[in-house]
Amino acid sequence: MLYVVACGGYPAADLPAFVADVQADGWDVCVVATPAALGFLDAGGLTQLTGHPVRSQYKRPGEPDVLPPADALVVVPATFNTINKIVAGISDTLALGLLNEALGGGRPIVMAPYPNSALAGHPAYAASLEALRGWGVRLVFGDPGDPRAGADQPGRENTVFPWTRLRAALADLR
Repeated sequence: MLYVVACGGYPAADLPAFVADVQADGWDVCVVATPAALGFLDAGGLTQLTGHPVRSQYKRPGEPDVLPPADALVVVPATFNTINKIVAGISDTLALGLLNEALGGGRPIVMAPYPNSALAGHPAYAASLEALRGWGVRLVFGDPGDPRAGADQPGRENTVFPWTRLRAALADLR
């Protein structure tokens, strides 16, 4: 079982193709979205594709879990906010709570960090990446060249999101 944790960024709109690819690789997929990610993705379409509801909120006490337990998690895109909150141990969203539990429980996590260049230069970001690496989180980065980036987000590196590398990283886990 693979949890695809979506954060708020335009690559989240491309999740259906990625989900279909990793399903073809043998993963059963559940999508968990941060509240900010909901504006970038089609929750209904992803629910139909995966057969599991897209979750973004904690369940109420006593309610049954609607998602099976995760064997691995992939964070796409991993935003500056999410990266730094995980390192600080903050679980103020369902996505962060599940990621923190996965870290504590030793489940594999693959992340594709995707901050803009100004945030990538923040001292906390470099320290957070180093901490995540030390904790065994696999970080996967993209390459320059995405024409969608930059024009509407000052400071954004023109980076192609690393969908192929993420898929390869997940294949290594299987």
